[in-house]
Amino acid sequence: MLESAAGAVRRVLPQSLPQVPGLPAGAAIIADISGDGAELLKLALDGARPEVRALLAELRPNVVLLEFATSWVCDVAAPLGAKVLYFSVFSAVSFAYFTVPARLAGGQPPSALTARNLMVAPAGYPAASPLTSAPPQLQGPALVYPYTSFHGMPCVYDRVVASVEGSAGIVLKTCREMEGPYIDYISSQFGKPVLLAGPVVPEPPQGELEERWASWLSSFPDGAVVFASFGSETFLPTAAATELLLGLEATGRPFLVVLNFPKGADAAAELEACTPPGFEGRVRGRGLVRTGWVPQQHILRHRSVGCFVNHAGFSSVVEGLVAGCRLVLLPMKGDQYFNTALFARELGVGVEVEVAQRDDGWFGRGDVADAVAAAVATGGDGDANWRDFFTNEAVQNKFQVDFIRELKKVVRA
Repeated sequence: MLESAAGAVRRVLPQSLPQVPGLPAGAAIIADISGDGAELLKLALDGARPEVRALLAELRPNVVLLEFATSWVCDVAAPLGAKVLYFSVFSAVSFAYFTVPARLAGGQPPSALTARNLMVAPAGYPAASPLTSAPPQLQGPALVYPYTSFHGMPCVYDRVVASVEGSAGIVLKTCREMEGPYIDYISSQFGKPVLLAGPVVPEPPQGELEERWASWLSSFPDGAVVFASFGSETFLPTAAATELLLGLEATGRPFLVVLNFPKGADAAAELEACTPPGFEGRVRGRGLVRTGWVPQQHILRHRSVGCFVNHAGFSSVVEGLVAGCRLVLLPMKGDQYFNTALFARELGVGVEVEVAQRDDGWFGRGDVADAVAAAVATGGDGDANWRDFFTNEAVQNKFQVDFIRELKKVVRA
């Protein structure tokens, strides 16, 4: 099957999830839910086991890739002779920190871990912990969440370990040039081969940018606009969103900000709450604040956009680099701090927002303005080099060739 994969017809087979009390009908991803919904979604995924078993029995694949929430796929695939590979959606630098066996030194259960424990890197980790300078809001329940069980289910850490132990190898969407030491650490910790798919570089967007965006952006000089966006699952609290807006105002540059809010929130009311008094009048003509989906790739590639303020999501950083933007990295969740440390401190990509000491632990307007100024003036030292690397067709082709070669080795073993 692998020999003919290049010419195979790709099929998307929709699968419905069983209904779980409390889970909204049709919910299938984190963006569809709020509150306790993520745990209920895992229950629904566990309930999909019979349907997945029947599907795999029909398809008889050589290899199955799974993510942490469906560790039971290992048991389903084994009787069919299919090899299973664990696919991590996170960068190697964060996966290596949170999920390796060394994280539970001394045989303690995951529930015994505290935020204080997690501020220290596991034994053998290739770098110092990026969390030593993390804000207070990260050093509580959010940090221990992966090790906490809900509804009597395995915690995230247990699911990851079960998935990896039942797999023939681990797949990461990264490359040795970026994360070599962390890749080796993961392989040595789990005793499994690590297959590298390479960083996912987006294809140029199709079509044209909508007129309402193109008209506004085109009214500014090349590279003048600051675009700020934080993905679909990263939400700023009201006070932090206010500081962000004031910081962008203080840059004196035109800007476009996208602020999203948790599922079920009144977006209009939330936006009004975080908008500073008099802000709209002061930035009229040079500042836009929007909620909801925007054509991010089109916007990033517009000639007037020169700086991209983002949450240091791995894909967002790559998108911004490929589009030719200077990057400002503003992490807000655990893995984002690791991505920031990797890109800004190790690879010289982008400018990290240096958070001043504040009572609430969040960044201030001056932190944002200073980071934008630094990014616009110099950018990260490695921006151009890594942009060339990501957009090199020969490099991208080699990622694919190498991955398929290693995949065949695993399947034939």
